[in-house]
Amino acid sequence: MASKRESNFVNMVLTLFLVAAVAAFALGGVYMLTKEPIAIAKQKKLEAAIKAVLPEFDTIRTVKVKEAGGKDSLTFYYALKQDKVIGTAIKTYTMKGFSGRIELMVGLLEDGTINNTAVLSHKETPGLGDKMDAKKSEFSLQFRGKNPATFKLKVKKDGGDVDAITAATISSRAFCDAVQRAYDTFEKK
Repeated sequence: MASKRESNFVNMVLTLFLVAAVAAFALGGVYMLTKEPIAIAKQKKLEAAIKAVLPEFDTIRTVKVKEAGGKDSLTFYYALKQDKVIGTAIKTYTMKGFSGRIELMVGLLEDGTINNTAVLSHKETPGLGDKMDAKKSEFSLQFRGKNPATFKLKVKKDGGDVDAITAATISSRAFCDAVQRAYDTFEKK
């Protein structure tokens, strides 16, 4: 009788191992199939964001720049037209979002004026914090043409010049923080 129980236990362990191995193999196969298309989609989104935040350009030069006052680096995409820098797209971030990390692309002209912004990624609340995206609301339009040297990148509630998204002050503050990080690093370079 004891050998029958052992046999059942061994069979269950082997069956469980076999199911886990098949699942792992299937998951690995799906990962390999989707890895490259996901990377291509991310690259296209990045390229579209660079084009959206800068004036028309001929070529881009990419440089990693040490963050002002921080230990991380931001990626600068210098836009050139006829071999003259006309603006810089900066991939920036903040960890101060309601749901964590927010990544933006901020386009600055040579004098530091914000040309435009684009949201690259976030996990903010749908219908509230996600309104920082230009596709969802006009919140980001208030940054266009403003120079952070004179335009305070803080929400009005905190003494700044930015109108916060209704019911999403934390996301609005985070957006300002990411733009300020890009500007400070731009000025430091």
